Amino acid sequence: MSIIDISMRLSSTTACWPGDTPFDYEASLIKSESGVVHVGKIEISTYLDAPFHFVEQVEKVHEMPLDCCISKAVVINCTAKDEIGEEDVIPHLNQEDITSVLLKICHWDHCQPIPSSIPLIRNTLPLRLAEFGISLIGVGLPSVDAIDSINLPIQRALYKNGIWILEGIVLDHVNLGIYNSLSFRSWLTEQMEILYELS
Repeated sequence: MSIIDISMRLSSTTACWPGDTPFDYEASLIKSESGVVHVGKIEISTYLDAPFHFVEQVEKVHEMPLDCCISKAVVINCTAKDEIGEEDVIPHLNQEDITSVLLKICHWDHCQPIPSSIPLIRNTLPLRLAEFGISLIGVGLPSVDAIDSINLPIQRALYKNGIWILEGIVLDHVNLGIYNSLSFRSWLTEQMEILYELS
C-alpha cells in the first residue's frame, strides 16, 4: 500500500482567510541554548513527539514516515501504576501485526495544569517493545519521561529502538482491546488520533 501525504505544509507564507491570524511558528527554546530540547512556542494537546525535539539533525514531524501513523494498536490498562514495565505491556502483545501500544493511564485530567509528577516508564521497556515489533507508543501523559527530566532517557531509548512517541492521548472513554489506529499529524503540534474497532 502506498501512503501519500497530501496535506499543506505550514509556514509563515501559508495562505489564510482574510481576517484570520496568520500561522507563525516560533521556537521558544532551541537545543543549542537549552542543551536538552527544541521547544516550540505551542506544545499542547495530542501530538507526535518528533525526534528533533530532543535530538539534533534528525526527523521533524513532517519528515516522519506516514506509515508510523497507521497501525494495529492495543489499548492497555496502566491505571494506578507508578511505574510501567514489561509485565504491564508485553502480555498484551499476543496478536500478530500489533505495531502500536496505547497506554490507558488516567492519571492526568487533560484540562488541568501539567502535574509535577507522572507514572514512569521503566528504562528497559523500549528495547522489549522493539523486540515485539512495536513502532509507536501512545501515552495519556504530557511526556514519556519524568516531568523534571533533563536528559529524557525514555524518549531517547524509544527513538534508538525505532519507536515513535504519541503524547497526550485521551483514552478515558476507550475500552481496552485491539483497534486500527490512524494518527493525522501536522508540521507543528496539532494531532488527531482515530481508533476504530476491528470487526
